Amino acid sequence: MRTKTPLDDRLMALAGPVADRLGFEIVRIRVMGGKRMRAQIMAERPDGTMSVDDCAALSRGLSEVLEAEDPIAGEYDLEVSSPGIDRPLTAPAHFERWAGFTAKLELDRLVEGRKRFTGVLAGLEKDDVLLNIKGEDETALIPFSWIADAKLVMTDELMKADLQAREGAPDEQGSSSTP
Repeated sequence: MRTKTPLDDRLMALAGPVADRLGFEIVRIRVMGGKRMRAQIMAERPDGTMSVDDCAALSRGLSEVLEAEDPIAGEYDLEVSSPGIDRPLTAPAHFERWAGFTAKLELDRLVEGRKRFTGVLAGLEKDDVLLNIKGEDETALIPFSWIADAKLVMTDELMKADLQAREGAPDEQGSSSTP
């Protein structure tokens, strides 16, 4: 789910080692068309943070590799960012890490007549994402391999958790902003 197209896959093959070397995890890569192509790369540190300086450092590292390899025909913009509050969930660990928060999942197949599900994440069990769907008595087990797209839903609880994480996160100079 981190990539969707062969070009996204090619960028992941180039960007992954650069991100690893700099201490980042690639969350998602998308190459989007339009008047001018755009390569969007979302990344974060293992603790879930991603500062402006981190984005700049990763962008510089990626620019060197992308200029040398030239994987995208023609001109394009490179956009490096954090996943944001209502972030995409692209790896099994993300579903465990964000347990207790509401997420929207879109499957690659119909299940009980539908492809889209919204509920509270309840973690992971083997290769299945656990989702508590409103109105359902039992927790749904959804194979990770069936998920085409997933993201957190902006809720008051999510915004509160993000604010608390930011207050406890180190600032640009490395010191914590909480006592």
